[in-house]
Amino acid sequence: MSDTAPVHAPRWARWAIGLLVAVVAGAGIGWAATTALTPPRDVVATTAFTFVEVVAGEVGSSINLNTVAQWTPVPAGFNQAAGTVTSVNVTAGQSVAVGATLYTVNLRPVVIAQGQVPAFRALAQDATGADVTQLQQALTDLDLYTGAVDGKFGAGTTTAVKAWQKALGVPLDGVVQPGDVIFVPSLPTQVALDTEIISRGEVLIGGESVVRALPAAPVFTVPVGESQAALMPTGTRVEITNTDGGLWEGFVADQVVDETGVIVITLTGKDGALICADACASIPVTEQSLLSSRIVTVESIAGLIVPSAALLSAADGTASVVDNAGTSHPVTVVTSARGMSIIDGVADGTSVRIPATAD
Repeated sequence: MSDTAPVHAPRWARWAIGLLVAVVAGAGIGWAATTALTPPRDVVATTAFTFVEVVAGEVGSSINLNTVAQWTPVPAGFNQAAGTVTSVNVTAGQSVAVGATLYTVNLRPVVIAQGQVPAFRALAQDATGADVTQLQQALTDLDLYTGAVDGKFGAGTTTAVKAWQKALGVPLDGVVQPGDVIFVPSLPTQVALDTEIISRGEVLIGGESVVRALPAAPVFTVPVGESQAALMPTGTRVEITNTDGGLWEGFVADQVVDETGVIVITLTGKDGALICADACASIPVTEQSLLSSRIVTVESIAGLIVPSAALLSAADGTASVVDNAGTSHPVTVVTSARGMSIIDGVADGTSVRIPATAD
């Protein structure tokens, strides 16, 4: 049996501890009640702000890039003349019609005509065939032949050929040699000769692909990075500064990734029209042209503008602004770009709040 007796705290100490517990509990209850019952802080009322006036203006956004314009000629005709090129008579991109002299070989003109069948033989009296029909049509277009275009090389065709030869300054033998004419699918057309083959002093043996036909317009593309491509969906408008300082208008039609990983955006004209209209000949045929362009990522809209920082958004998605008297005004946001917004719902000149730290 232990000789140690239990120790009891004095009565005054127990009383003090009880009082302390009561005080702490009361403080906790008071804090909880204050926190639960105090309404949330009014951000608009407590945030430092300044004022700006609602004013008339425009809001839009764009980026500046280069548009690449490049012709894509396709093979259209073959040379059958043999000898030395003595002159070149057309320039790259020149529009030519039936009977135009493209170049001369041994001083003999090589002319262009329309037809699907390439020149492959000498055409003379009594010859027949589709190539004769093409020749007769060319002579008709040149007002040298009035007979039937029937593919039969008769006396009337011979007479017309001799008249043609007289105009060209070659012997009047009534025979069209295969090297005298190059048939192309359609005329008139813009052409570009292969300058590595057709240049003064070059020697030809026959069979060379020398005539390139140009489409109605060059291809317009914009090479961009991934972030820029995201700003240019189909239909995005592009203002292209042309070679004369004027503007052409194109629209994004397609996006493809080339073999180097660059995103290439192809442009088209409005409603299928040519971007360069009737001025496509101003684009050099032999090289790429870089044209300064403005990519309109957000079309400019005129109206009443405010900094976007002045807009307050509600949980239901509606927007409002607060004027200098503290009154809230519901507004409709028409468009936004680069930190500014066009709005409807307040009068011109209204002073509205923006956070004091906003730009």
